[in-house]
Amino acid sequence: MPMARATAVLAGTTAVGVVASIWLYLDNRSLRSDLAEAKTPPAQVAEAPKPAETRPADPWQQTQARSGEIRSRTSGTAQPALPDEKKESRLDRRARRTEEFGAMFGRHEGETEEEYKNRIGPMIAAGLLMPRARAAEYRRIAEEKAKVTPEQSKKLDAAFDKVYSDVLDYTNKAIADGQLSPYERNVAGWLDYAGGLGGLLNEAQSSVGKILDPGQMKTMYEAGFEWGEYLGLNAPWENLNAPPPPPPKK
Repeated sequence: MPMARATAVLAGTTAVGVVASIWLYLDNRSLRSDLAEAKTPPAQVAEAPKPAETRPADPWQQTQARSGEIRSRTSGTAQPALPDEKKESRLDRRARRTEEFGAMFGRHEGETEEEYKNRIGPMIAAGLLMPRARAAEYRRIAEEKAKVTPEQSKKLDAAFDKVYSDVLDYTNKAIADGQLSPYERNVAGWLDYAGGLGGLLNEAQSSVGKILDPGQMKTMYEAGFEWGEYLGLNAPWENLNAPPPPPPKK
């Protein structure tokens, strides 16, 4: 079914965005820095010298000019210059961003599970505040077009509680197993995780189909609303378990 396949794909991409958005933000800052450094400033166009005005020379200015010329000829050694700063390579910057990401989202030394959640949970909730608000508005508009009743909407919310629980359990296992780790770039692990998460979110489509009739589902889909995207944003990511402590430094 094209609608189900589209929902599965969108659910997977939404999951990748939730998991990797902050890392990509940090890494893209480096790319923007590289692009800025690569831009050469426009050449300055020298203004044509203006013809000197014919007026009597100022003796005071002539004396100052001669004094400056004498000082420049008789000055001592050249002014000391600082050594050239070593330019950070792209790979070095990526490695530094990985350390920054681990320091932000990894466990601090001696940090408990509760302390970690109190530190990270509000940060995640704040980052998802606006996307969740937009998704809720899109759902409201789509439900109005599909003539979804308040009773149907409440049944949907109740069905999604089970979906959110499954998503959290699945993600916590991936964190505990190291598949999702704040201490390293594991793109293959992210994609594998996203595929499984996309499947979980796509299973919610069957729950929706038991509450809404096919015509309502088609109307909401044609209005641009996607249940996979909505569920991916509204899962309680701020309640995830803390990752294991960082590995010992070599």
